[in-house]
Amino acid sequence: MRLKDKVAIVTGAGAGMGRAVATGYAKEGARLVLADIKRNLCRETASIIQDAGGVATFIMTDVTQFAGVQAMVDVAIQRFGRVDILYNNAGIQFMRADSRAHELSEDIWDRTVAVNLKGSWLCAKAVIPFMLQQGGGSIILVGSPTGYRACAPGYTAYSASKGGVIGLTRIMAIDYARDNIRVNSLCPGTTETPMISAVLEDEGVPQRLAEAIPMGRIGQPEDVVGLAVFLASDESSFCTGGFYVVDGGMTAM
Repeated sequence: MRLKDKVAIVTGAGAGMGRAVATGYAKEGARLVLADIKRNLCRETASIIQDAGGVATFIMTDVTQFAGVQAMVDVAIQRFGRVDILYNNAGIQFMRADSRAHELSEDIWDRTVAVNLKGSWLCAKAVIPFMLQQGGGSIILVGSPTGYRACAPGYTAYSASKGGVIGLTRIMAIDYARDNIRVNSLCPGTTETPMISAVLEDEGVPQRLAEAIPMGRIGQPEDVVGLAVFLASDESSFCTGGFYVVDGGMTAM
């Protein structure tokens, strides 16, 4: 097992890619703290892992509030004594309310940046002191190709927030490299998750999205698991400051 005896925190673990990665980590032997703002969904993920013989606990967490984030990390320390992996998956995208800059409301901007960028920073801020004490760890921030390519016209807040995640990944990777804390970004392309389910219900949209991807299909949550495990494991011990794309070739064009 590639993550045997490691302790992982997965945010946004209630559904989609967060749930897929959490169950993937459990299969590889990790013990898990699952966090999500939706308590019932997070409990479901924990039950799935426990029913399969894994070890998981959960806590409702709003990643935009440091007190809640600190409580999440405290659960990991109290229950397992350490934190080896932070998989920061919690994110938000307002599919019908995000827009071009002059049309974008301040509320949508603030809420998007608070979850996607501030939340990434707060989660890292809370786990890093423990990783420093124990001699290292792996932080994986979920980014997006929209953070470095203009591939999502009209999604100003989301693209800007994910651009910030790219910058945060880079600076933390450099700041903590000598402390054996690796910081990388996993960047999924268009993936079928609850976050975009409403848009996928529109006639013709799934086909158009699939046609824009060289591999000819929309991604599934399970597509990111292999790379998420690699970045969490000791196999990636010389990898930091990287951006790992799982997008079916979309950004190769």
